[in-house]
Formats: sequence, C-alpha cells, structure tokens
Amino acid sequence: MSTAITVVGLGSGGEDQLTLGIMKRLQKASRIYVRTLDHPVCKDLENLHLSLNSFDYIYEAKNSFPEVYDSIANELIQLAKQGTAGEIIYAVPGHPMVAEATVGLLKERCADQGIPLSILGGESFLDEAFIRLGFDPIEGFQLLDAGVIDRELLQPKLHTVIGQVYDVFTASDVKLSLMEVYPDDTKIIVGHALGIEGQEVIQEVELYELDRVEGYGNLSLIYVPKSDNEQLTRRTFGRLHEIVEILRSPEGCPWDREQTHASIRKNLIEETYEVLETIDDDDPDHMKEELGDLLLQIMLHAQMEEELGTFDVYDVIQGLNDKLIFRHPHVFGDNKAEDAGEALANWEAMKAEEKKLKGQAKEKISILDGVPRDLPALMKAYKLQKKASKVGFDWDQVEDVFVKVEEELGELKEAIKLNYAAEEQMLELGDVLFTTANISRFIGADPEEALAATNRKFTRRFKYIESRLAEQGKTIEDSTLEEMEACWQEAKQELKDY
Repeated sequence: MSTAITVVGLGSGGEDQLTLGIMKRLQKASRIYVRTLDHPVCKDLENLHLSLNSFDYIYEAKNSFPEVYDSIANELIQLAKQGTAGEIIYAVPGHPMVAEATVGLLKERCADQGIPLSILGGESFLDEAFIRLGFDPIEGFQLLDAGVIDRELLQPKLHTVIGQVYDVFTASDVKLSLMEVYPDDTKIIVGHALGIEGQEVIQEVELYELDRVEGYGNLSLIYVPKSDNEQLTRRTFGRLHEIVEILRSPEGCPWDREQTHASIRKNLIEETYEVLETIDDDDPDHMKEELGDLLLQIMLHAQMEEELGTFDVYDVIQGLNDKLIFRHPHVFGDNKAEDAGEALANWEAMKAEEKKLKGQAKEKISILDGVPRDLPALMKAYKLQKKASKVGFDWDQVEDVFVKVEEELGELKEAIKLNYAAEEQMLELGDVLFTTANISRFIGADPEEALAATNRKFTRRFKYIESRLAEQGKTIEDSTLEEMEACWQEAKQELKDY
C-alpha cells in the first residue's frame, strides 16, 4: 500500500507566518521534504532540530522550472510507492494552492495512482500583500504569473499582483507586457520579502524603471494598483462595446438611436471602400483610422441585434473563432498543409462539412451558392466563373476565351449598328465584360484588382494633364484634344506606369 503524502504550506516568511497546526504536524513528522531551503522559515525549523530534505539539487540539475516541478512530483510519487511507515510531509512556501505547480502535478498523479493526498493551507504571499500594500481584494483583484503574462490578461480596473518575479530578466518581460497597456510613467510597486523583518523592501517606481530595481528573487512581486483612468481602457474591446451601447441608449446620441440596419447599410459599403483605398495607397496611418470606421459599422449592427435580444457582438466573435478553428484543421487539428494550395483545400473541405452539419443537403445546394448577391458586378462575375470552372464548366485555354470575347464584341457592335433597344445594347455590353473577366483566371489576376489598378493609373495620368496645362496657363476645358493627348503621352513617360 502506498504511503500518504501531506502537503503543508510554510507561510510567506518567517515563523510568524507559520500556523500552529502545521507547526505541530511538522514536529511529529518522520520525513519532511521541502521544495527548497531558500525560504526564511526553513532556518527557524532547522533551529528547532527538524530534519529537512530539500529538492534544491533538482533545481541545479534541470534547465527549466517545468522540468524541476515534474521531477519533484515524480520523486515524491516514487517515495510514496515504496510504502514505508508514516506519512510523507511535503512542505512548500506560502499556501500550497497559490502559485505552486508541484501541488497541481501531485493532485493529478496521486489520483491516477491511488496515492492518498491531503493538503493543509498556510499563509500565502497574498495575505502579506493585502496588508503591506494596503488594498482590499474585494474591490477587484487578479493574480498573474510573471512567466506567462500578456496584454490580454491585464485589466486596469483591477488591483493586479504579479508573482514569481524571480530575477531582473523576468521583471523586464513584465515591463514590456505592461507597457502594451499602461503608460511608461505609471506608478508601479515592487515588493521584496513582504512581512519578513529585516528583509522587506517596498519600492515605488515608474514603469519604465521596473527592470532597474535590485533585489529580485523568490520572494518578489510586482503590484499595479487599480485605476479608473479611462485612457487605460481606450485600447480595450470592452470599452468600445460600452461606448457603442451608450451611444444607442436613451441617454446617448439622438442620431445613433434613430439608425436601423437599412439606414446605415450604405455606410458599411462606403467604409469598406475607404479601407480599400488606404490599402491601394499603402497608407498605414489612414488604414488604421478607416479600419476603425469599418469596425464601428460592425459594432452598430451588432448592437441593434443585442437590443432585440437575438445576438451580441461577443456572439459574433465566438462564431468567427469557431469558424476559424474549424476551417483550419491543419493548424488547430491533425491535418497537414505543406503549402497554400493544401491549406485552401482544407478550407473548402471544412466549408462543405459545415454545410452538412447545418443540415444543408448537397443536392439542394447550387454550385454558385455562397457568392454574395450585392458584390460589385465585376468581382461577382469573377467569383461565379471561378465556381463554375471547378466543376469543369470552363474553356480549356485562354485562346478560347479570346475567341469568345471577339464573338461577344461583334454582337455588341451589331446591336449598336442596328440601333437595338437600349436594354439589349446594355446586355450585349454586359456579355463582353462578363466574358472578358474569364481571362483573369487564366493569367492569375483578379479582374477587380486589375480594373482598380487601371483606374488609379488613369487618375494619375489625367491629373498630370491638368497640372501640365495649368503650368501653361490653361484649363482642361479650354484645351484641345491634341494638347491633352500630348500631355497624356508625357504622363506615360514621366509617371512610368505599366
């Protein structure tokens, strides 16, 4: 039968932080193992002639803390399996359930192997932090591990204690993470050996100085006081949601309250095109602003539905996260994708699987389904043709498309020459444009992007004409076609457009 393991907490400092019950348990124990002797109370216990077996040798032999913790847990398990008389006392700094990785491993492994395990609490470093730093956790509090901190965990409205700041390198990592949310001059508290007489140091520094503080070690922490400074929440999604909710509330903006999905539909389209313009112009500063305007439209539409109780923006986010994970089995699952082509194949396969899960029977779905109804016409033509080509409804080579373009162009010429009705002429023009769009797939170009590039080229050249004529004291309106053509040829040379 396995020997029982009892985990006890040694408190956050010296003998004053050790509970009477645990002290009695230690005095009666036949075998005491401590995670490390680098704890103030260990000297007090040794002065009482208690024999302590330390795992410090494992720290020296391993390269990382996870390896150390894993080895300590395995060592204790092996000792328990030997089944010798008396319980095994495993003593850890602070409270066994606060920032103590070895205890988590023991809980999991002892349960699997039938080894009795009990845990006795002790004063954690948090108890001293509440006293020495002077804040009440009921106001809102979070405890973070310096080794895994990132901006997503940081909440300025909560008191934040960051533990396990073992050295200046860890402090530097914490500083960089905090700087993603807090200004560089934010007041930060560094605490060493809180509550331990003769060793305690509490120092206030500005954030940028955090890794210049001396004395970091096993008993160090960093404290960031809670703040109601709205500037700290301006970068959070939660604050954006709150602002949009306020704008739509009875106390909010009269204009925003009156809007509906239909009334701001055009805004969504306009903002999308303004984002595209910043992409075409390679203008990151304006792109940042325009992406914000586009995000506002999404927030407003989601807020309208939240008011009706159908969904909110967090449902939108969840749906997107679920879709991204589901459609990327080569990233979040067991599938493989060696290149973009295989990744796209996985994406399409999972889209088909989604439709099955939604009960959309394959025979009831058109190949052309999934192309948005209100896409710009050229873009929609390209997508429709691309879908049709996947099932073999396509030309074999680009030369065949050129023949078809010439055929459609001839029909358009005839419609104009014979003065067909305006609607018929328009449809013949549409046939020419639709057929021409097919060429894009054969040359690996997006027709929408191709036409957008030509639009930009035309705009640059035409503005060049206006500028050159202005230099000559003329306007575009009072210039001849020959003069404009001369400037156009200049523009082709000067602007070096393709």
